[in-house]
Parts: sequence; C-alpha cells; structure tokens
Amino acid sequence: MAHIKPFAALRPTPELVSQIAELPYDVMSTAEAREILKKNPLSFVRVSRAEADLPEGIAETDPQVYAKARENLEDYIAKGQLKQDPQPCYYIYRQQMGAYIQIGLVAVASLKDYEEGIIKRHELTREVKETDRVNHILATGAQTGPVFLAYRSKGVLTAVLLQYMGNHTPVYNFAGEDGVRHTLYVIQEPLKVREITHLFEQVPALYIADGHHRCAAALRVAKELGARPGQTGEEPYNYVLSVIFPENMLHILPYNRVVKDLNGLFQEKFLELLREKFQVEKAERAVEPKTLHTFGLYLAGQWYSLKALDDTFPLTDPIASLDVSILQSNVLSPILGIENPRTDERIDFVGGIRGLSALEEAVDGGDYTLAFSLYPTSMYQLMAAADEGLVMPPKSTWFEPKLRDALTIHLIGDGKNGKSL
Repeated sequence: MAHIKPFAALRPTPELVSQIAELPYDVMSTAEAREILKKNPLSFVRVSRAEADLPEGIAETDPQVYAKARENLEDYIAKGQLKQDPQPCYYIYRQQMGAYIQIGLVAVASLKDYEEGIIKRHELTREVKETDRVNHILATGAQTGPVFLAYRSKGVLTAVLLQYMGNHTPVYNFAGEDGVRHTLYVIQEPLKVREITHLFEQVPALYIADGHHRCAAALRVAKELGARPGQTGEEPYNYVLSVIFPENMLHILPYNRVVKDLNGLFQEKFLELLREKFQVEKAERAVEPKTLHTFGLYLAGQWYSLKALDDTFPLTDPIASLDVSILQSNVLSPILGIENPRTDERIDFVGGIRGLSALEEAVDGGDYTLAFSLYPTSMYQLMAAADEGLVMPPKSTWFEPKLRDALTIHLIGDGKNGKSL
C-alpha cells in the first residue's frame, strides 16, 4: 500500500503566486531562464535555475549555483514572499489547459515505498542529473519541485477531492502566460486529512509519470542524511514532494523525433528501405497519427503517413510494441544508424505541445533533414511496463500541463545541521 503524509508547505503569498510559481527547471535552458528573469525578477528560476541569476559562463553544476539557490530561497522567506503553513496539510492542485482538466493531491510520499517498488518507475536516470538535484536539495534544505505520480483510478478518492473543492475557496487561482490555469486548495481539517491518508493506504501502487531524477535524488539525500546518528526514519527527508493524479485524468502528448541526416542514403533509397517495414503513402497535409503503430514522416517538404506492418513488432511485448520502440528498432537503428538515442547527437526530441509546425520548422530551417510524428504512449502502456519492472525507451512520454515549481515547497532541513531554513 502507498504511504503518504501531509506536510507544512512553504508557499508564495497569494498576491505574488502568479509571479513566483514557474515551469519546472528541466523544461528550459539556462538562456531561457535568463530571459524569464529579465521579464519577471520574482520568477522561481532564481532558485530552480540559479545559474540564471549569476554572471554568464558559470557552469550549471558549479558550487556557486547551489549556494545562490539557497541565498535566493532565503531571500524570498526573509521578505515574506514565501511563508510556511503552520501545520501539516494536504493540498488539492487543479490544472486546466483549454477544455482539459486534471486534479491531483499534493502530499509527501514515502521514499521507502520508492526503494521497495511500491512507487514504480519506468525510466533510467543519469547520474549527473541525479547529482545536480542532490546538490540542490542539500544546499537549499528543500524539495522545490514535485514528482508527478499517478495511481489507478479510485472513484472515491476523486469524489472526496471534488466534494472538498465544492465547499471551499481556493488559496490560489491564476493563469500562467501559457494560458494554463492553476488552482490550489488547502486541506487542514484533521478529520479530512486522516480520511485521505486512509484512502491512500488502499492504493496498492503509485507510478512515476514524470520526475524520475527528482525521486532518485531525494532517495540519495535520504540515504546520506539518514546515516547520521539519532535518526528515526520519519524525518522530512525520508519523503518526497509529490502531486498524485488518477491515471484517467492524465494527458500524454507524443514525444516526436527530428534527425540531422539520412546516414549517407539518398532519399529514394531511404524510402525504399522504409517500405520493407511500413506501409508508406504521401500525405497532402501534416500527419498527426490517430492510432497506435502509425507515424508521420516529414522529409524534403513532403509529409508521408507510415503504418507499421504486422510482422514489425511483437504485440505481446510491452516494450517492443511501443511506437517509440517500433521506430527505434525498425528505422532509427538499422537504417539511420542511431543506436543510442540517449547520447547520439544526430537525433533530438520535440514535445508534442509544440505541434507539428515545430517539426516542419526544424527541417525547413536546415538544422535537421527529417522528422517523425508519433502517436502518444498511453498510461496503460506506461503502467504495464512499470508493473513488470521494465524500462521504457528515452523520451517516451510528454505530459501536459506541466506542474509548477514553488506552489508548494517541502522543507527537509539543512543537510549540515538538521535545522530548517
């Protein structure tokens, strides 16, 4: 069963929340973070991407960056721009992007559950990215952005949250520059807190939708701080800041691919090789795949629709039957020579939120030669892979809308002396 707890969040004052709350650190570059700060000096990139608040040329992992992150977090607190709730609470986080709505519970989830596989993962992590977040957590004494978790839908849990929202006023309700609306409710009544805790004890597993590096880093921090004498196992650092959604509310977009060259092939030869594995047809407009195992190809100003032939993949294999796997094992690796998409500089990935026009622009602009549009991976596929302990290919999912950093910050204490900020 899943173990979650309420916590006393450090969070922005209502009049400043729309200026402070920010997109996650890992969806922007340092240059983009600098531009954000120029427009909005209160943006939380001061903490999450603190190198943007330092002179240019300083590496993202320089010790000065983590020191600056702590300094800036303390500055928010000293100025009263971030304040901590006086008691442990749960929080309801509602997001609306156009007609699409998702409602999750903000809580801290047990890292022991993560270690024991109750919180299930589906991606590998890179040590360098883990270490960056470890250093950030230790320097700030805080988990500043949440892990995005999902659970198999339990109607009663959603009903409890909806009922609460219907009877209470949110503490935040604002729209970001991207048009996504963010609404937060605070649940502080002891009986309601206990009810929610009890309901989650009946959830057999949680699934990481996004935030594998944050979760892995939080566990490494817990191991390091837990080695000190006199620890009980219930210290805040033994839990990770999370937003937990029912899987039937989540919105996965495709993660498309762009490739720099044809691996020395002429265009006609490339298309000939494709036809050995796919049904290939010219298309009059941009191809947005509507079903599994179909793809779009943009090459030399022309769109093509691709449909994988029946013998291209094993239907019963939860990894090999993913569209990202079909593309990798039948096109990217054998034809284009991209064996490791994690490290090969000839390939890049474009989140579905940017649309098919971003693929056309990448190719037409000359930076890339061809692009592939994919059908999005489903939550069913993600959970099936995680249940079997399997690893999905890199860049298999793109979740929208993104959770905002700094709406609720989990203070874990100072790694050096155990004191909170």
